[in-house]
Amino acid sequence: MSSSVVPLSELLSQTVLAILDTVHAAKEVLIQKENFKKFSTYLDRIAFIFKELSELNIDHSKRLENALEVLNREIKVAKQLALECRNRNKVYLLINCRKIGKLLEDSTKDISRAVSLIPLASLDVSSGIKNQVSKLTKDMLDSEYRAAVTEEEILAKIQLGIQERNADRSYASNLLVLIAEAVGISTEQSELKKEFEEFKREREDATLHNDFPEALQMEQIIALLEKTDVTTPPKDKEKEYFEKRDSLGRQPLDPLHSFYCPINMDVMVDPVETSSGRTFERSAIEKWFAAGNDVCPLTNIPLNTLVLRPNKSLRQSIEEWKNRNTIITIASIKPRLQSSEEQEMLQSLCKLRDICKQSELHREWMTMEDYIPVLIGLLSAKNREIRNQALFILFLLAKDTEDNKERIAKVENALESIVHSLARQIGEIKLALQLLLELSRNNVIRDSLGTVQGCILLLVTILGSDDIQASKDAQELLENLSFLDQNVIQMAKANHFKPLLQRLSSGPENVRLIMAETLSEIELTAHNKLSILKDGALRPLLQLLSNGDLEMKKVAAKALLHLSNVPENGLQMIREGAVGPLFELLYRHSLSSPTLREQVAATIMHLATSTTLQEADQEQVFLLESEEDIFKLFSLISLTGPDIQISILQSFHAMCQSPPGFNIRLKLRQLSAVQVLVQLCEADNLIVRANAVKLFLCLTEDGDESTFLEHVGQRCIETLLRIIKTSNDVEEIAAAMGIISNLPKVRQLNQWLVDAGAVETIFGCLTDGSKYALHNRQVTENAVGALCHFTVSTNLEWQKRVAEAGIIPVLVRLLVSGTALTKQSAAIALKQFSESSFGLSKPIKRHGIFLCCSAAPETGCPAHLGMCTVESSFCIFEANALEPLVRMLGEPDLGSCEASLDALLTLIDGERQSGIKVLADANAILPIIKLLSSPSDRLQEKILIALESIFRLDELKRKYGTSAQMPLVEIAQKKNSHMKSLAAKVLVQLNLLGQQSSYFG
Repeated sequence: MSSSVVPLSELLSQTVLAILDTVHAAKEVLIQKENFKKFSTYLDRIAFIFKELSELNIDHSKRLENALEVLNREIKVAKQLALECRNRNKVYLLINCRKIGKLLEDSTKDISRAVSLIPLASLDVSSGIKNQVSKLTKDMLDSEYRAAVTEEEILAKIQLGIQERNADRSYASNLLVLIAEAVGISTEQSELKKEFEEFKREREDATLHNDFPEALQMEQIIALLEKTDVTTPPKDKEKEYFEKRDSLGRQPLDPLHSFYCPINMDVMVDPVETSSGRTFERSAIEKWFAAGNDVCPLTNIPLNTLVLRPNKSLRQSIEEWKNRNTIITIASIKPRLQSSEEQEMLQSLCKLRDICKQSELHREWMTMEDYIPVLIGLLSAKNREIRNQALFILFLLAKDTEDNKERIAKVENALESIVHSLARQIGEIKLALQLLLELSRNNVIRDSLGTVQGCILLLVTILGSDDIQASKDAQELLENLSFLDQNVIQMAKANHFKPLLQRLSSGPENVRLIMAETLSEIELTAHNKLSILKDGALRPLLQLLSNGDLEMKKVAAKALLHLSNVPENGLQMIREGAVGPLFELLYRHSLSSPTLREQVAATIMHLATSTTLQEADQEQVFLLESEEDIFKLFSLISLTGPDIQISILQSFHAMCQSPPGFNIRLKLRQLSAVQVLVQLCEADNLIVRANAVKLFLCLTEDGDESTFLEHVGQRCIETLLRIIKTSNDVEEIAAAMGIISNLPKVRQLNQWLVDAGAVETIFGCLTDGSKYALHNRQVTENAVGALCHFTVSTNLEWQKRVAEAGIIPVLVRLLVSGTALTKQSAAIALKQFSESSFGLSKPIKRHGIFLCCSAAPETGCPAHLGMCTVESSFCIFEANALEPLVRMLGEPDLGSCEASLDALLTLIDGERQSGIKVLADANAILPIIKLLSSPSDRLQEKILIALESIFRLDELKRKYGTSAQMPLVEIAQKKNSHMKSLAAKVLVQLNLLGQQSSYFG
């Protein structure tokens, strides 16, 4: 009898759909994710195989039909498990994660066995399918499902919390958060409470189904989690607490006899029962066993030392007794804290502190008793120890809950009182810091803490404390407060810049703008500016400077200007590429903000100034690298307003005094800068004019005559003298006088000077010290230098004009009181005057023979052998200049030495010996001889020529010849032929060398 073949494709397709539905349900499970993922993978592989089978033309068989029926039944069971795990309470599922894993493992094995029932051997299928099925069923039979590590840790914490009956609110709260994170629910209070209520309903269902072990376990977990504020509202707790407190009475109870350990006679903490039925403190009985005892301490009955059962009921009774007494104690201490007796207050606080440290529950009771306002009030106490104890207790309370933190902050002047403790001794400071640090973890308090007067300033001060912990806590607290931009600004004003620099570097654009604006406005010391730039402010400021937004540029430019006036910062800015962006803005004439260009120009001036202060051993940096750069910047003077002109003029003035200053001055003269500066000397803006005059002076220091003869005319000279007479800027006056001093000494220029009243103006500068007091040195130096234009011996008329003005006595005084340069210029002027003295000295009148007895003979000048006066013959002897000039021969400045020597040597005139004798009487000979050891060849040459005249006098040769011998021999041995010849002539005079010596070669 033949049977008809029925295709099984439809039946197989239905099975595949059932499998895929189960896979979908499994993927939606939030608990045991990894296990359900693994389980889904097995089902996917089965579905794939069955899809292949459905596409084959397989004959119907009873065995295959039965196998599919069994498989569908097991798939249905697995789907039901997945749906339950998807829909039931997540906390319940977590607690039963091991059980779920076991069910999943059993279901995998059952499905594997069902797949194995398919009669593949009798079906026309490929060996590949058979091998896939074989491997899959083996893998499923061998599979194991374990709870995740996180889930196991949570289960362990739950078990520990149940065993340790005194687990506090903090423990329970942390546990609840861990559970929420593990099962994928929000930690928001409303969500947690909703989940917890569902979990309680699961407990009720377990009781209804008579699953008492599960119901008991859930009851214990609920009792543990109910300690959190999430599960039990604070109001309910307070109500329960006060009802309990009011029912206890007012006096603490003594412990029952059964509470004492029979071994150490202390109230037990962890009572355990031995095999004899007696109860002891665990640590005491363990110590008894460790000592080698194995019998009951009370009955001597042999004990099994391995058996110690917790006496839970006794432990609970002891805890209830302790809690009762603690509640009574807490309630009774509060009035004592308002006592006038400091000692009583301290004792009460110490007791309260000890209660606080015992458990979180005690601290919760204290909060309910409204201790926080009382403790805040104690922070104003005069006794330091009272304040310290109050701070510590407040810290313990603040650590527990956000609610306690907010309770503290809401008390009037609470934060101010705590902050005030930061200004006291280090012990109190540390306690206040740890309290504030804890309070700052609350966002609301953190936002208001920075506004408390003095808080940030005191914290920054504590950063530098020698106490490491105090400094560390202050740092952490500042980091917490730096969440607000306003606090960061306050920190910067208190000289703590790290948070500001962090925001300047990495904050959003609007924040970076605020930070840069802060940098540009706050008062900063030079040290602060150095540290700010060193710690990374330059790069973000340059980025803002290059930003397309004009406001950004303006703020960045202002900040850079503020920081650039410290030379070290200026050099760093040049090295790190600030010059390019600054010049780019300065040359952008289209900018709509004149202020921006003015600030940029002022910053460039600071950078230029910094180049004048470079150390010699450092790599030199330059603000302007090429002639084109110099030209481009100087050209702006004619194209900009006064403020930018001033900065550019000051920039060039600084650069002219920097290491490459010679090249800068040279390039400026080549660029006809003198012509521009001559014009600016007549500028209406007095500050522009003053800076132009100062730069003009720099260019006159080492320029050639042609440059100035081309551009300096009579009008310019009149302008310079008018500045000297009318300006209130003494630096400008000194510079104008310096220009006159440095001008070429040509007749035309000198005549213009005389005609414009230069002599009288110079005399005024040299005699009116009060007007130039602040810069008297520079004015005097330049005035004496300028005077040398009119003391040249080739123009007797000018010399007389100067002498009649009374300037010679002033010059003599300056030989004593002036600077080295002033002395040098004064000596040069006196030398020029003295060159005319021999010609101007009047012969002494000879009286007739009849008058010789009636009138005393006239005594003439011993130097010039005639009648001399200061005004008529410019005699330096009559002017009492010899003594200061001789003293100058011993000064270290060679310029001064040479000028004084030149002035003294004007007294030596040909064959006349009178001047030499005057020099000898003035004790000038020995100082002159000593200058033979000078490093200056020119000075030595002048002295050798003079000594040839001096040693013609035998008296002086005998007196000073020995002193001159060694330096003369040294010159004759080491110098050039000309110097050797001069030295040899003097040595011949001293009879130390023959007339035919080779030195005359």
